[in-house]
Amino acid sequence: MKVTEDILYVGVNDHQVDLFEGQYPVPNGMSYNSYVILDEKIAVMDTVDQAFGQQWMDRVEEALKGRMPDYLVIQHMEPDHSANIPFFLQRYPEAKVVATPPAFKMIQQFFGLDLGEKAVAAANGGEISLGGHTLQFVYAPMVHWPEVMMTYDKKDKVLFSADGFGKFGALDVEEDWADGARRYYFGIVGKYGVQVQNVLKKAAGLDIQVICPLHGPVLSENLEYYLNLYDIWSSYEVESEGVAIAYASIYGHTREAALYLAELLEQKGVKAVTHDLARTDMSVAVENAFRYGKLVLASSTYNAGVNPFMNDFITRLLERNYQKRTIALIDNGSWAPVAAKTMRGMFEKSKEITFTENTVTLLSAMKPENKLQLEALAEELSRSTCN
Repeated sequence: MKVTEDILYVGVNDHQVDLFEGQYPVPNGMSYNSYVILDEKIAVMDTVDQAFGQQWMDRVEEALKGRMPDYLVIQHMEPDHSANIPFFLQRYPEAKVVATPPAFKMIQQFFGLDLGEKAVAAANGGEISLGGHTLQFVYAPMVHWPEVMMTYDKKDKVLFSADGFGKFGALDVEEDWADGARRYYFGIVGKYGVQVQNVLKKAAGLDIQVICPLHGPVLSENLEYYLNLYDIWSSYEVESEGVAIAYASIYGHTREAALYLAELLEQKGVKAVTHDLARTDMSVAVENAFRYGKLVLASSTYNAGVNPFMNDFITRLLERNYQKRTIALIDNGSWAPVAAKTMRGMFEKSKEITFTENTVTLLSAMKPENKLQLEALAEELSRSTCN
């Protein structure tokens, strides 16, 4: 596939993987992207997952048409992108490897390779000329590993963005970009909003016409849309009006309260998205907690604390610097309900979290007074919130 006249896509689709990074369900698979830049000198941009080494190499060789590559540019050292470095160097022993100094340390750690004179350290803002194409390197530490860099091709105005602007899903499956990219971003990169903001500021000074990520499709149209979403996500702002409701129930009573609240909100014209934390894909629940400006946490009391699934969910939010949101609490207990107190305490160090005035406590089961409390909570949540 041609990205531009001189840049070819040589990545692969993976439909064998069920859990990306061993934790994120990917029913539509994954793509591992790699690119070849053809010029007087040739640069190959990153490798792919170990399982697809031969398929990738066949595509690289087809793109090269008998020529020898001069550089292998490594932007990110996670194994889904770097695993075939030794394979590449066996096939092309004269090629040099371009990477950041921390990446070379990881190459030694992963593969035991001392590249010696083959190693070309990429300086932040440094450049390499391929002839007509000049590659400029932009350090992107902690987006989302410390060795990461992005690469800007000054001729074709292409940004090779490493894991930035990536998404779940193979390229031969059509699906909404934002859904896959949002879940990917908050699952994998979400903790590092400050670092992403720093890279976006650097990118603002570049004339970018095409974005080539390491996962997901090449982006070449309406780039403002993608850049704007990344700005919203990385600054922890609210993307969509609505309420995310996450519940962890034992015998169904807490679930009943959560679903009743969702029904009340929908009747008021407020979008409400519900997640049963014992059954849902946690990464989807996390995604929606960040997508919407208001979050309802409904949990049974468990072992004098909070339901284990709710504890896991809140921990995931905290690990990703959850902030700038309104939270409502519903708890349940038959003799000592403390889930609401526990949940509130878990957010004590979070930034700009506002709790609703109304907190709903069930004593074992839903009662008429609980419905009245939920109606009051729905009214509070619906203020200034619309579809």
